[in-house]
Amino acid sequence: MKDNDLDLTEHSFRLCQELLRIDTTNPPGNELPAAELLADELRAAGLEPTVLQSRPGRGNVVARLRGSGELPPLLLTAHLDVVEAEPESWEHPPFRGEVHDGCLWGRGAIDMKNMAAMSVAIMTRLASEEVRPKRDLIFAGVADEEAGCKYGSLWLCENHADLVRSEFAIGEGGGFNLRVAGQEFFTVQVAEKGVCWVKARATGEPGHGSMPREDSAVVRLSEAIARLGKQGLPRHESAPVQQFVAGLATHLPAPLRPIVKMLGSPRLGPPLLQLLPDPSVRRAFRALLGNTASPTVLRAGSKTNVIPGVAEAEIDGRILPGQTEPDFLRELGAILGDEISLDVVHSLPPVVTEPKESSLYSVIHDVMRERAPAAPVVPFVLQGFTDAKAFTSIGAKWYGFAPVKLPPTLRFADMFHGHNERIPVEGLAWGTETLMRVVRACIGAG
Repeated sequence: MKDNDLDLTEHSFRLCQELLRIDTTNPPGNELPAAELLADELRAAGLEPTVLQSRPGRGNVVARLRGSGELPPLLLTAHLDVVEAEPESWEHPPFRGEVHDGCLWGRGAIDMKNMAAMSVAIMTRLASEEVRPKRDLIFAGVADEEAGCKYGSLWLCENHADLVRSEFAIGEGGGFNLRVAGQEFFTVQVAEKGVCWVKARATGEPGHGSMPREDSAVVRLSEAIARLGKQGLPRHESAPVQQFVAGLATHLPAPLRPIVKMLGSPRLGPPLLQLLPDPSVRRAFRALLGNTASPTVLRAGSKTNVIPGVAEAEIDGRILPGQTEPDFLRELGAILGDEISLDVVHSLPPVVTEPKESSLYSVIHDVMRERAPAAPVVPFVLQGFTDAKAFTSIGAKWYGFAPVKLPPTLRFADMFHGHNERIPVEGLAWGTETLMRVVRACIGAG
C-alpha cells in the first residue's frame, strides 16, 4: 500500500468513526450534526459545501469538485440517517464507533455512513491533488432515506436539482461480496424494487368486551393478515432478476448453471430455494420472485373491556421491476378481501438501469477485475429501495456500489438493519481504495 493510499484509508476510517458517534436515528433523524461534520471536512480541503435543511435539524450536504465540463458530472451519494439500534441487544454500544475484533462497530457502519466517509475522503484527496477531471464530481450526503427520502434526496431533487444533477450516480445497494455454491461474487445494483406502504383498515360495530361480536374489526383484520401471511402475493418473472441469476450461473460449474438459472423462475424457483443452506440467501432470492407485502404494525383498541370499531395494519409493500402500483394493490386487495380498505401512505416506483450500455458499469467491471480477480461482478436487483428513486427522476443512471469486502463469517444481509452492525477495518480500507479507482477512471482524473 502506498503512503497516500494509507492516508486516504485512515481519513475514511476516522470519518466513519466520527459519523458513527453521531446518533441520527430516524425518526427523528437529526442529520444536521453529521452534515456539518462532513461540510467542515470538505471546507478544510478548499471545497465549498452547501448545508441545506429541508426542515429544522434535517441536514443535507452537497459539495462539488469542478472539472473541465467535457463530460457530465458523477454523483457520489450516501444517506446520513440510520434505523433504530435497540442498544440492549448489541454486544458493543451502537453509537460509540469502537473497534473490536478487527471491526468498526456502530449503527450505520454498513448502512451507510461507510459510503459517506469513503466519498468525502475521496473528494478531499482529489481536491488536495488539484486535479482537473473531465467531469465534475459531486457529493450529496442526504437525510431521511430510512423513512422514505421525503426530507432528503426527494426534497433536494425537487428544490435544488441543479446542485445534484448528474449523468451517473453511485450509492448503496451493491458493492458487497456474495457467496453462491462456493463461488464469490461482487454485486453492482442495477435495479431495485419499488415501494408501496399501505394502511389496511377494518371496521365493525364497537361494543362491550363481555359480549363478543361477529362483526369485530379486530377479528376481520386478523383473519385478513393471516391469509396474507399464509398465501403471499403471486409470483412474476422480471428481466433484471433473470439477468442477475444468469450472471451468477455463468461463473458456476456447468452442472449447477441450469439449476441456478431456475432460481429466478416464479414457478421453479421456490422449491429450489430449499436447497440453499443459508436462510438469509433464501429470503433474499424469494423476495425477488414477485411483489411482497409484509405486515409491520398492528393497531386497535385502547381498553381490554372495549371492542374497538376500527382496526388498522401498516403493510410494507415492495413492487418488482415490470410491475406497477395498481398491480400490487390489486393483488393485495384480492387476498385481504373486500371488507378491508387500503390507503397508500407512500409510494415510489421500481428503478432499472441498463448495465451493458454504461461506461460506468464497464469501469466498475474493469476495476473489480483487478481488485478481486477471483470474484466476478454481477448485476444485482435490490429487494429494498434507496435514494435512487430520487436521483433517477432527474436523469441520473444509478449504480449501487458501496464497495466492502466481508469475510465469510459476516454476511451483508445480517449487517443491514440488524443488531451488531459492523464493518471490518480492512474491508473499509479495501472499499475506499476500490471506490477511489472507480471514481478516478470515471471522471478522468488519472
